[in-house]
Amino acid sequence: MSLFSLDVARSPLGRINPVTKLAATLVVTMTLLLSIDPVSAGVTLAATVALLPLARLRARQLLLRLWPIAAAAAIGAAATVLYGRVSGQVYLEWGLVRISDGSIALSLAILLRVLAIAVPSVVLFATTDPTDLADGLAQIVRLPPRFVLGALAGLRMVGLLIDDWRELSMAGRARGVADDGRIRRFLSQAFALFVLAVRRGTKLATAMEARGFGADTARTWARPSRMSGADAVLLLIAVAIAAASVTAAVLAGTWVFVFSL
Repeated sequence: MSLFSLDVARSPLGRINPVTKLAATLVVTMTLLLSIDPVSAGVTLAATVALLPLARLRARQLLLRLWPIAAAAAIGAAATVLYGRVSGQVYLEWGLVRISDGSIALSLAILLRVLAIAVPSVVLFATTDPTDLADGLAQIVRLPPRFVLGALAGLRMVGLLIDDWRELSMAGRARGVADDGRIRRFLSQAFALFVLAVRRGTKLATAMEARGFGADTARTWARPSRMSGADAVLLLIAVAIAAASVTAAVLAGTWVFVFSL
């Protein structure tokens, strides 16, 4: 079963080669890792949000994927406000808690930075079919086919693990053992799922070896992975976003090289 809808697959971003999307995401995120400042992260986040219509992701799809990261970013930002670097005017001081201009600026930078890194990554995986990504990594990047196909097979098993967990929960309720001892039931169910995963993985590995997936000979591919003009445009956009974020931060005087902290 596809991990994304047909509408997303036919979107302008969904039709771009997955390797190009991965490279564009790396260009943007690696630039953000060079500095901790709100300006560069804010520019990148604003540009990424402006390009979201190209993915044709529904708001619910995006929120379901983003809310855990957004919650973690908010918790980290809140902790930084209370216990972060003290500089400038101090607004509150109580024990270890010190809220100052420096801690507020740092917390804002961390919040925007995490979101600016998370949004492109979420969009990348939401608009990419795993099989297309595996084809691109093996044919364009020239990664070992055995490694790529093994990772693809493992990723395809995630959906089955979710179904297995649901079936184990329903079986427990049917036997009347799902109403008490939640921690014990969780551990027992997790162990059962682990056993099922090992057995399925062993059978899958044997089947793949029997079909020649581990052979050293050159492989043929059912779906060729190719680049197009749209791929070059996306890479240029990613480079432009990275350059604009760095330029804006330098001009605003907020650029702080991460290794100089």
